[in-house]
Amino acid sequence: MSKVTRTDTTSPESHAADSHELIRVHGARENNLKDVSIEIPKRRLTVFTGISGSGKSSLVFDTIAAESQRLINETYSAFVQGFMPTLARPEVDVLEGLTTAIIVDQQRMGSDPRSTVGTATDANAMLRILFSRLGEPHIGPPSAYSFNTASVRASGGITVERGAEKTKTVKATFNRTGGMCTRCEGRGSVSDIDLTQLYDDSKSLAEGAFTIPGWKSDSQWTVQVYAQSGFVDPDKPIRQYTKKELQAFLYGEPVKVKVNGVNLTYEGLIPKIQKSFLSKDKEAMQPHIRAFVERAVTFTTCPECDGTRLSEGARGSKYAGISIADACAMEIRDLAEWVRGIDEPSVAPLLTALQQTLDSFVEIGLGYLALDRPSGTLSGGEAQRVKMIRHLGSSLTDVTYVFDEPTIGLHPHDIQRMNDLLLRLRDKGNTVLVVEHKPETIAIADHVVDLGPGAGAAGGTVCFEGTVEGLRTGGTITGRHFDDRSSLKEETRKPTGALEIRGASTHNLQDVDVDIPLGVLTVLTGVAGSGKSSLVHGSIPAGENVVSVDQTPIRGSRRSNPATYTGLLEPIRKAFAKANGVKPALFSANSEGACPTCNGAGVIYTDLAMMAGVASTCEDCGGKRFDASVLEYRFGGRDISEVLAMSVTEAEEFFGTGEARTPAAHTILGRLADVGLGYLTLGQPLTTLSGGERQRLKLATHMADKGGIYVLDEPTTGLHLADVEQLLALLDRLVDSGKSVIVVEHHQAVMAHADWIIDLGPGAGHDGGRIVFEGTPADLVAARSTLTAEHLAAYVGA
Repeated sequence: MSKVTRTDTTSPESHAADSHELIRVHGARENNLKDVSIEIPKRRLTVFTGISGSGKSSLVFDTIAAESQRLINETYSAFVQGFMPTLARPEVDVLEGLTTAIIVDQQRMGSDPRSTVGTATDANAMLRILFSRLGEPHIGPPSAYSFNTASVRASGGITVERGAEKTKTVKATFNRTGGMCTRCEGRGSVSDIDLTQLYDDSKSLAEGAFTIPGWKSDSQWTVQVYAQSGFVDPDKPIRQYTKKELQAFLYGEPVKVKVNGVNLTYEGLIPKIQKSFLSKDKEAMQPHIRAFVERAVTFTTCPECDGTRLSEGARGSKYAGISIADACAMEIRDLAEWVRGIDEPSVAPLLTALQQTLDSFVEIGLGYLALDRPSGTLSGGEAQRVKMIRHLGSSLTDVTYVFDEPTIGLHPHDIQRMNDLLLRLRDKGNTVLVVEHKPETIAIADHVVDLGPGAGAAGGTVCFEGTVEGLRTGGTITGRHFDDRSSLKEETRKPTGALEIRGASTHNLQDVDVDIPLGVLTVLTGVAGSGKSSLVHGSIPAGENVVSVDQTPIRGSRRSNPATYTGLLEPIRKAFAKANGVKPALFSANSEGACPTCNGAGVIYTDLAMMAGVASTCEDCGGKRFDASVLEYRFGGRDISEVLAMSVTEAEEFFGTGEARTPAAHTILGRLADVGLGYLTLGQPLTTLSGGERQRLKLATHMADKGGIYVLDEPTTGLHLADVEQLLALLDRLVDSGKSVIVVEHHQAVMAHADWIIDLGPGAGHDGGRIVFEGTPADLVAARSTLTAEHLAAYVGA
């Protein structure tokens, strides 16, 4: 056999493939980016920082990650692309060196009431297969253990056509065993509806008996269906209905009826309410709808399945004395130990995969969760870490991982663990891009890109690019504040009273008794999963005196903007209408004043099926959204489109003095400026705001609520180091005005600024749920008795 000798003409150092070591971005103009050009090293950890609204997400998510995903989608057939989200090409001149991007963002997980931590990951599916193989008694395939699958049995004749043969009817039967509890339909809770909250029985339908939000008797189609159905007398008070009329009114089966010549479906009020309101997650509802549901509906644990969501058969099938309901109710770290003890060679590959998934939960700091925890109850940080799980054990390399503030919701003790995970992903040969504000995570970066110098129109440029040490001495806002440390208060406020909580046992709380001082700034802290949110949201009695600002996302379409969301548009419209002697509706782009060509959207959307749709500026209104005749009306020398194009800071000045002085509008604008949103334009679509901006927008709207106790859930989310100081000043103003402020927070600057700290722990899940410290920040640092104390002491340099 002859030996073949291969001679390389090029040395390894000069291989052509090695020239692609950078992601090159040239001329990025997405959102507020101003022709940004940067080069990002591959297989390194790059952190993007800058004040809120400086353009970080526009560069990382809307430009680099969006183009990578768009290019990958284009490799599929046109048929497959039709089922995928359509992505437009970002506004950028050149993007080179892109690799496959995996986005791990802060978007809350599906808020469907049937979605749990187990169904959102692969863990529940693998457990169902495990029990269908090993469970005794055997009840059927994996679907028999699924609370989302109903049992179905059917039989009948089906028509079959075979070539030239005559059509013939064949008898067929169909049988599917599901694990859904028939009483609660897999939701785990049943509802009892208070009829007095649905209608006033002393009135007739014609008199407007319904008290359901949005149901008006004069024009609402839903109400007209009941009034003109023929089943009830619309002019008779509901309390005078006969037994038959009341049955049809409340529980009538769906049936077609004709109303004003239109065919519509009539259905009893109770099933109608169940479909309209109860099939949706409460947290995803608009505030006034949620308030109605909380008033009208009482949710209790299903008595048949005891909240497990599963049928009797699924609950009775066990392995080693454990049913699938028991397994899903365990804390994941305990479940991982149980699975590790199963020795069944017949399902060995499945056990290995399940073990790996469960261990990833523990490794990422979520071992305190249970698989039956509804996914809608996870915080933004928890949801993001759950999404990370499927990537931790991945064999893929040379992938670009994109993270949006992965340290959100993490105690300083847990941030180190997250940093280790980011470095592990990098060390496997991946490019890791992180949008982050926390100095602990910025410090581990190989490369830092600082955007700014300001927010909104004042941002969108690269202020610094280089190493962490270079950032420290670079003179940018981030560099100047990088080593900022708040000092402990020398004097703390004295409480004016106390909010007593006794025997709190929500989730993992262990019969907690605590007095939360009133009239001061109180901070609740502790490691993730220690029971902070359970104590605040589950134990503080909700009432007219409590204003809660949590992390539930703002729901809004591209037609929603800060002016519509905060109620600011109302006084502005009225001011325009009064000054010009016309109707206020003319000054709404969603009502009579809308440009007829684009219906007030400002752009014309052209749907190109599986290709990304094209949005072109409306030629008639030039993107102003209003009819030309409306723009002739002026107030303070400006038309309505010019007012909506103002920033909050400009508008605050405009409506504060002179002929345009409008106190109602000026008050709302002052609140927006107070929470650090002075750079936002009034007409900017809500869909373009970052997570931190949305939470602060929500905080600004709640500042108008007449409550004495404010409960804030991690208000520093998405805040730059420089903005935290402004937030602390806002909290001080709230307390000094006579309010009591209770903050769930991990940021050491907020802890140091508190008058009183309540520390929960010592660990997460069943290792937490207890009060481990109560007192002033100075006492906490002096005692150094908890994890929080250690980190706060290190932060303040004590």
